[in-house]
Amino acid sequence: MRSATYRGDATFTVQDADLVLPAAGQVRIEVAYTGVCGTDLHIYHGAMDHRVTLPAVIGHEMSGRIAEVGPDTAGWSVGDAVTVMPLRWCGKCPACRAGHRHICHDLDFVGIDSPGSMQTSWTVPADLLVRLPDGLSLRDAALIEPTAVAVHDVRRADLKAGERVVVVGGGPIGLLIGSVARTAGAHVRILELDPARRAVAGEIGLTAWDPGALDAAVAVLEWTGGAGADVAFEVSGSAGGVRAVTDLVSVRGRVVVVAIHSAPREVDLFRVFWRELTLIGARVYERADFETAARLMAEGKVPTAALISQVVPLASAAEAFAALERGGVLKVLVDCSEAASV
Repeated sequence: MRSATYRGDATFTVQDADLVLPAAGQVRIEVAYTGVCGTDLHIYHGAMDHRVTLPAVIGHEMSGRIAEVGPDTAGWSVGDAVTVMPLRWCGKCPACRAGHRHICHDLDFVGIDSPGSMQTSWTVPADLLVRLPDGLSLRDAALIEPTAVAVHDVRRADLKAGERVVVVGGGPIGLLIGSVARTAGAHVRILELDPARRAVAGEIGLTAWDPGALDAAVAVLEWTGGAGADVAFEVSGSAGGVRAVTDLVSVRGRVVVVAIHSAPREVDLFRVFWRELTLIGARVYERADFETAARLMAEGKVPTAALISQVVPLASAAEAFAALERGGVLKVLVDCSEAASV
């Protein structure tokens, strides 16, 4: 087998690795595709070296087929098409005991805190597996994990049919949130500075506005008859997005913080007080979100073709990170098949 390994200092190498046979309760997956996301790019830049153990095989957005089933592992067979929900929790901390295991105090995010899927063969606990619907392509299925993020975000918002939604940031997660919100019956507007991303939004049937060319708060008021949006999702990760988002929602509107902000941001708490706004954090996902994401994708409600910009072979995995660095792409996949590893 072969793996792409992060060595630190924005360096990846691709080399032979030992095949890990599955123990009891485990399966070995022949990985088909691994997606590269913003978190992976942060790892590439060394911003998460405090979490990854070098050398590290990363990757947590994936699809593949079971190649081997370990002893005492029921319910799975060789050839089953799967993805992995990459969360392992302790089961003992206050969050786990309260039923919120996905935000465990000692969460192991597989592919960051422990080895991930950017390799031809990956052995994982069977309880992390999510079965793929019949007929769903492995290429498309590599986007189930980010779609599950969007499903969780929309669920946290308690979105209702007919509500008006603004998504601040039209990257892959923002466009997926817009798509999932639309399936829930919401009316959606995307705020995005990048014209290429706005063009993709248009391709998938979402209206995108350029906040650099208009007053977003005024535009939202006009769109909503003076009320403001029912829900706004902050997905930009920018200080400007955080400052703006509270101006976009109605009385008792909901602001859902999706992006990871590594530094404290200014928030207009007077606006929160004055309009009785609700601030909601949304982090990762639960199993139900993964299952919903897989179903929506199988039903053709997730615009995978428009979101997958490029596929690179495992042997050239570093090019996936270079492509994201250059910009002009949304989602880049790494083909992890054996044929693509040499």
